[in-house]
Amino acid sequence: MPTYAYACTACDHRFDAVQSFSESSLTICPECGGALRKQYGTVGVTFNGSGFYRTDSRRNSGKDAGTPASSKSDSSTGSTPAPAKAPASS
Repeated sequence: MPTYAYACTACDHRFDAVQSFSESSLTICPECGGALRKQYGTVGVTFNGSGFYRTDSRRNSGKDAGTPASSKSDSSTGSTPAPAKAPASS
């Protein structure tokens, strides 16, 4: 269940409350009876592992980093690809 932060608008009392998604928000301060407001902060989510950054999918570094390896032509290296082997006959 998520934890929500609340602050009182009258006495500035701050506290956290563990509530389910289906529960309604708290509206009355437990200290003074004033009105409460929800506090919104940063989300505690981190993305670990590969595939979350633009550079993770790149195989090469340098000037060719943005070009996928399969679309490169062998003519840029000055060599020709080896011919495919013929299937063995039986």
